Amino acid sequence: MFGTNTKEKKPASSATALSNGSEKDGVATTVIAKGTVIEGKFACAENVRLDGAIHGEVRVEKRFVMGDSSYVQGNIHARDAAIKGKIKGDVVVKEALHLMESAVIEGNISARTMIVEEGARYNGSCKIGDSNAAAPAVSRS
Repeated sequence: MFGTNTKEKKPASSATALSNGSEKDGVATTVIAKGTVIEGKFACAENVRLDGAIHGEVRVEKRFVMGDSSYVQGNIHARDAAIKGKIKGDVVVKEALHLMESAVIEGNISARTMIVEEGARYNGSCKIGDSNAAAPAVSRS
């Protein structure tokens, strides 16, 4: 009757860990809310959660997470990324790229590792592996 609850907590999946940047790194996350539009280059030394839009180059030193309603028109450079939104530009990720079910990318991809969920779409060249992570994305004509 007064026993302890012994249910085990499930460890966070890699998708959950990517979605919540502050858990893994123990650092602050910059949140760009839905309805916010940034024009021009955007750079951040910490994790970023985007639910709005950025029209310009994006550089994130840590984890870049895009929500369902997010949009980027420009190239993206990040250490890790989890994408649910739309991108029109090249994506260069040094470590892991996770394309979730609603992700749409019109551009080239370069990453060390990549997970593509059913329903995610990309149109462009895709280079995955250790030697490709640091390589700049191929420019499109």
